[in-house]
Amino acid sequence: MITEFPLRTSNRSQFVDITTTVQQAVRDSGVDNGICVIYTPHTTAAITINENADPSVKTDITGKLSDVFPQHDNYHHMEGNSDSHIKSSLVGCSETVIITDGKLLLGTWQGIMFCEFDGPRNRRFYVKILEG
Repeated sequence: MITEFPLRTSNRSQFVDITTTVQQAVRDSGVDNGICVIYTPHTTAAITINENADPSVKTDITGKLSDVFPQHDNYHHMEGNSDSHIKSSLVGCSETVIITDGKLLLGTWQGIMFCEFDGPRNRRFYVKILEG
């Protein structure tokens, strides 16, 4: 089972908590034990798992990535978003989470984040659930 989810971001760099959406997809699938893959097909966005209790963690991560890879630098790519491509490559376009007893096996403070590095944009991500 694969499900597509649309997402509209509102800032150039932004982390959007998609944990509830992904967990609902797991519930809807009826799979009790298996694997959930969360994937985005964009070259300037990413998916990550990190703390979702304290919003300053998201701010710290996006801020530090922008410090290390500023928007305007000596890049050769002409679209003006080379920093976004680099950030996307480093963070990665997918995450895999174990499903146990019909729930995502995440740590107490963990959440699944859609990472926007070149917004605001209309985006999408996919959830693929494998039973096993």
